[in-house]
Amino acid sequence: MISPWDRWYSTSCCLCCHVRTGTIILGIWYMLINAVVLLILLSALNDPVQYRYHLTSSELGTDIDVMDDANICIATAISLLMILICGMATYGAYKQHAAWIIPFFCYQIFDFALNTLVAISVVVYPNTVQDYIQQLPGTFPYKEDIMSTNNMCLVFAVLLFIGCILSFKAYLIGCVWNCYRYVSGRGTTEVLVYVTTNDTTVLLPPYEEAVAIPPKEPPPRYMEA
Repeated sequence: MISPWDRWYSTSCCLCCHVRTGTIILGIWYMLINAVVLLILLSALNDPVQYRYHLTSSELGTDIDVMDDANICIATAISLLMILICGMATYGAYKQHAAWIIPFFCYQIFDFALNTLVAISVVVYPNTVQDYIQQLPGTFPYKEDIMSTNNMCLVFAVLLFIGCILSFKAYLIGCVWNCYRYVSGRGTTEVLVYVTTNDTTVLLPPYEEAVAIPPKEPPPRYMEA
């Protein structure tokens, strides 16, 4: 009987490339995104007056600094950690080290769980969508048109959007998991072949001892008449 893990196992992703190639491309893509975010955060630390997002009293009634130095430092540390995790996954897929892929896979599971909780919160508390839109600045494009839309239509649109994101993330999780299984399975196969070869060499007796060749009888002596 085929297990569900083996039934969904495949060595190809995106209908064209190998799971190792897909994991390498995914790791590089995540590294580039986090590198851009890191550059923006470092620029905000160097010039806080230009990059700090400051909401005035005319928008929310109070002065709130959304991004202060402490939040920027925390976001910078998270970006560095993400670059490290994505680099480990890329290196592990390229050099076929399965253990290096596990942190990136765990991050994907954590991110998928957070998005699932967001979808559940929208279903349980549908009014949060309207509340969130009301908190947006007045300069947000099409804010009035969105506010005039029916609440159920907004909830359905948000759930549809989150569902598409979750489906795509689930597919990427499957690709990384298949890459991990491929790399770990290939490493195990190589170790088993090596051990079997050594055991065979050690356990098999020499050919002369294994095949006992009976000694040849001497020819009969010549008898004179």
